[in-house]
Amino acid sequence: MDGFELIIFDCDGVLVDSEIIAAEVESGLLTEAGYPISAEEMGERFAGMTWRNILLQIEREASIPFSASLLDKSEHLLDLRLAQDVQAIPGVEFAVSRLAMKRCICSNSSTKRLDMMLSKVGLKPQFAPNIFSAKDLGPDRVKPKPDIFLHGASQMGVSPDKVVVVEDSVHGVHAARAAGMRVIGFTGASHSYPAHADKLTDAGAETAISRMNDLPGVVAALAAWDNVL
Repeated sequence: MDGFELIIFDCDGVLVDSEIIAAEVESGLLTEAGYPISAEEMGERFAGMTWRNILLQIEREASIPFSASLLDKSEHLLDLRLAQDVQAIPGVEFAVSRLAMKRCICSNSSTKRLDMMLSKVGLKPQFAPNIFSAKDLGPDRVKPKPDIFLHGASQMGVSPDKVVVVEDSVHGVHAARAAGMRVIGFTGASHSYPAHADKLTDAGAETAISRMNDLPGVVAALAAWDNVL
């Protein structure tokens, strides 16, 4: 796997099965606020986006002004649900153990939430201290901007063209591609939907997998193909 020196994992929907929990909490709050939407539609339309940016987009589309209290209410409810219900994506520990290159996490979630989720599911030791939150860079530097991926690569001392990213959202794929990195899409979390893989590849992922156990082989294949070119 000489073609890659670093693998970057998104967290929500890639390492932990949290996107479906967020979709359930957020769809409930939006429905109560006068914008009926299902958890399934939330997952398909907004996976990978911050709650703040979701509210801003819906306000623009539907001209519905949301109370500022929705921001704090969602964060509180979501933290309670995640602390109780979040689980690791099956196969992550196997995949990580088979990947010899450097690794880190680059996420839109806050450092506090990342620490809580990864600690709960037992994955923190596999990545710490190389766990990076876009929110620590500033309020306007989250995905789909490439900033967090560039920051992660810089912290790990690796050029972007030597990085492969694992992402479950279109916004994340766009961010990684804008950073000059190659991307593998992941569709194995509970929020996945029928067109998920197609949307990720259309956004720029070179392929998509639904089982984390397949990741080491796919990374090796992409690296080998790159060396042939």
